[in-house]
Amino acid sequence: MKGLKHIFVFCAFACTLPAGAGVHRVMAEPDSVSLFSYATADDDGRSGLRFAWSSDGRHWTSIGNGRSYLRCDYSLWGSEKRMLKPEMYRSADGVWHCVWQLHAGDREFGISSSADLTDWRRQTYFTDARFTDCVPSSWTRYPQAEAVIGGVSYSGTVAKVAWADVERLIRYAGYNDYRQSLYNECAADDGVRFAGLQPVSLTLTARPAEAKAISNHLIGVFFEDINYGADGGLYAELVQNRDFEYAEGENGSVKEWGPAYAWAVEGSGASMTIGTSSPIHPNNPHYATIKSGSDGMALVNSGYDGITVRKGEKYNLSLFVRLADAQTKIAKIRVSLRGSNGRELASAVVKAAPGGWKKLKATLTASESDTKASLVVAPVSAGTYDFDMISLFPKNTFKGRANGLRADLAQTIADIRPRFVRFPGGCVAHGQGIDNIYRWKNSIGPLESRKPMKNLWGYHQTMGLGYFEYFQFCEDIGAMPLPVIAAGVPCQNSACIPGRLLGGGQQEGIPLDSMEAYIQDIIDLIDYANADPKTNKWARMRAEAGHPKPFNLKYIGIGNEDQITDVFEERFTMIYEAIRCRRPGITVVGTVGPFYEGSDYEEGWALADKLDVPVVDEHYYVAPGWFIHNQDFYDRYDRSKSKVYLGEYAAHLPGRPNNIETALSEALYLTSVERNGDVVEMASYAPLLAKKGHTQWNPDMIYFDNGSVSPTVGYYVQKMFGNNSGDSYVPVDRTLDNSRADVDLRVASSVVVDSNTGDVILKLVNMLPVEVNTTADLSSLTDGGRASLTVLSGSPSDTNAKPVDSSVTFGSKFSYAMPPYSLSVIRMSGKSK
Repeated sequence: MKGLKHIFVFCAFACTLPAGAGVHRVMAEPDSVSLFSYATADDDGRSGLRFAWSSDGRHWTSIGNGRSYLRCDYSLWGSEKRMLKPEMYRSADGVWHCVWQLHAGDREFGISSSADLTDWRRQTYFTDARFTDCVPSSWTRYPQAEAVIGGVSYSGTVAKVAWADVERLIRYAGYNDYRQSLYNECAADDGVRFAGLQPVSLTLTARPAEAKAISNHLIGVFFEDINYGADGGLYAELVQNRDFEYAEGENGSVKEWGPAYAWAVEGSGASMTIGTSSPIHPNNPHYATIKSGSDGMALVNSGYDGITVRKGEKYNLSLFVRLADAQTKIAKIRVSLRGSNGRELASAVVKAAPGGWKKLKATLTASESDTKASLVVAPVSAGTYDFDMISLFPKNTFKGRANGLRADLAQTIADIRPRFVRFPGGCVAHGQGIDNIYRWKNSIGPLESRKPMKNLWGYHQTMGLGYFEYFQFCEDIGAMPLPVIAAGVPCQNSACIPGRLLGGGQQEGIPLDSMEAYIQDIIDLIDYANADPKTNKWARMRAEAGHPKPFNLKYIGIGNEDQITDVFEERFTMIYEAIRCRRPGITVVGTVGPFYEGSDYEEGWALADKLDVPVVDEHYYVAPGWFIHNQDFYDRYDRSKSKVYLGEYAAHLPGRPNNIETALSEALYLTSVERNGDVVEMASYAPLLAKKGHTQWNPDMIYFDNGSVSPTVGYYVQKMFGNNSGDSYVPVDRTLDNSRADVDLRVASSVVVDSNTGDVILKLVNMLPVEVNTTADLSSLTDGGRASLTVLSGSPSDTNAKPVDSSVTFGSKFSYAMPPYSLSVIRMSGKSK
């Protein structure tokens, strides 16, 4: 289904090319030529497979100006994914096969196949022991050769091919160059592109007879613990490394990272060591031991870039303390908040009794505001103390939940009115290698029993924000939960493990004899969310955590941006079939790789078709020009196939800003997503959160520091769509008084009806530097009246634009001038016709 549309576009492009455009022409085309296949040595083959041709075997011409026709997908982006010494083979059916070395040694190989040298299928990786199985002796092996291309000598293989094969490669390169030129269009060139353009007139007339039902949970959010989005972010805990479980190597950029990170000891004669004997829980094996010879010793935590406290607000402190066996008397411990100026902002005294670990609590009320406060834990008398799980939460968490979320950040997300929340990742879900796959059971239960882990993005996850908290947050904001589980394989960007054959990438799947236990974990998750506490132990844990009623889980994602390999397919199929058989009420969301095209996309869709997967998860991070030129992307989808969850998308410009240009290109595209809301089930921008000073990825939707939240222009687009969703799409007749294609592509509209309120909602996007004078006839839908108008506009590079709300009165037929570079939402109240 998906490949056909690209073939059609390619053929259409080739037929419309002017003579010589992107195609090398020769006066007399030969019957056959030599085709040289090679990879560049200066980058260890990371640029992939290249081709050159020659009519005499001596003078070589690069095809596509050195374009890559196939890249290795094995292991880490950037440092790995190498194609070394590629060799070409051809089987009796005419199919081409490329075999290459993955590393400098010769024991690990990759292989991919193609019928035409442009459309390559899934990659398979194997060792020399399996070479004859993967490369049959019946295949024609082409000889090794040396070729000088552009003055540089390369090693590769040479095959005799028809000139038509070379011409197809040239045309393919020309098509992609042309397509890329469209996608590279940006607003910085609009002054030239639209020089002299006058205001445009647009006429819209609703066609309610052709209205269609669309998804009623289209706009949602995707939360991943990236950019310190959870610990130090949405999760309201103020103490960093409260569990003393930071592990060396988790964060390679911080030399001091380890169990004592963010902690310091003050006072004469005081010392701190990290202990492991008889911890609170095996999942939390480390704790701090302090020996103090006199009053004045203190254990101090600096928080996440300081602890932000506000005057008059209360903070809930808890900690576990164990006194040395020799101590028989109750020991007093003074806990306090200390301001950046050294003044004490709040204090309390807790008492520890002998006899093992004791959990102590206190409430601290700040006398002043401070953004760089620290927490001080000071034993009053000399002795030996073990401390663990030292925690400080603002009392005013979101919805007042214990172990809750930061109120301002959570509310900012809630204000989008997302219909669903996808969690906990992303790449975090399937981890850096199978030992780092996110296990949901490690994230529930008492905090001291949860098992922390290394975050794939290079820091520590306490698991304080765990599955119970995710489910609770979804319920608190009226959103559907969408947990994502690894498909039995780690992240496709996992590193190779030295000394182990095929010990990285996605080839290190969970052993097949362990898959049933892994599948049972997923079944247990469904039961944790939905089952009756009287009959199911996991549901009882949910009830014990404070939620006896089910969370009504309906969707579950299996896999994320996976490379579609044999290893993946085998494990995904096992998981999918088990859920379909044992929990048939759950809708499984599959995956079709990290891009909108390519072998993972094609293979993922083929697998979805084969298994009849109800929904697939598509991802793409692209330039604004891509969104402009692909508004028909989902118009072409087969409605009888899987539905689509557009799980991750964003517009990327050089330098990665989040500005009017990127936001409006996303808005433009979202109008087409609404138009195709019968096939697109859900959509979520990514990433959601980023902490200033700890940002690993840009752009993001919401930036924050300890004391403030900074929504982006892109956030306001999501909010405008989320607050103005509908469940019925109404087509319109559209007339534009300018025949230019580039003008037409930058003006978009969408009409939806919210059946709950009867409101008629018109969204208008203008990515032109001039006004678009719009005449709308909605008389077949509404009689008009009072309406709300929300407008987001600014210059393309504006990163600080915010929407402006107003109340207006419109008739059923009205005129409205869309400002240059703007998104306008008109919501007409009352019952639709």
